[in-house]
Amino acid sequence: MTIKLQIYKCNICGNLVQILQEGDGNLVCCGKEMELMNVQYDSNELGEKHTPKINTEQNTVNVIGHPMTKEHYIQFIETFTDDKKEVHIKFFSPEEIPEKRIGLNGSGINAIEYCNIHKLWGDNRMLNNEYGKYPVQNG
Repeated sequence: MTIKLQIYKCNICGNLVQILQEGDGNLVCCGKEMELMNVQYDSNELGEKHTPKINTEQNTVNVIGHPMTKEHYIQFIETFTDDKKEVHIKFFSPEEIPEKRIGLNGSGINAIEYCNIHKLWGDNRMLNNEYGKYPVQNG
């Protein structure tokens, strides 16, 4: 069963798919099942460079200290409310600074980011969020 906002990747062609409507089927691309991307949470150096930092005073989300080169960069930052009724996403190219204006209303704001090498990372506050429902991989 898929869950709203989960992200799946095709390990053959690299397609990324995000669930907008939950369902019972399996996602298939290039003739093979797609891989569910686990959200990683970590406080070591790798996690510090990948964890989205939410700053509600400045109304921004950024990923501090992450390289932005053609070989290694943040592909997108996504923000969403606890209830997943409002979602915003910003895509980046390697020469951009990985920062996004929040643009959401309410206090329950979550953020994830996707690194082209180290995959999906989440704001540590999501660990205790009953609405998160993301598979978790602690590094």
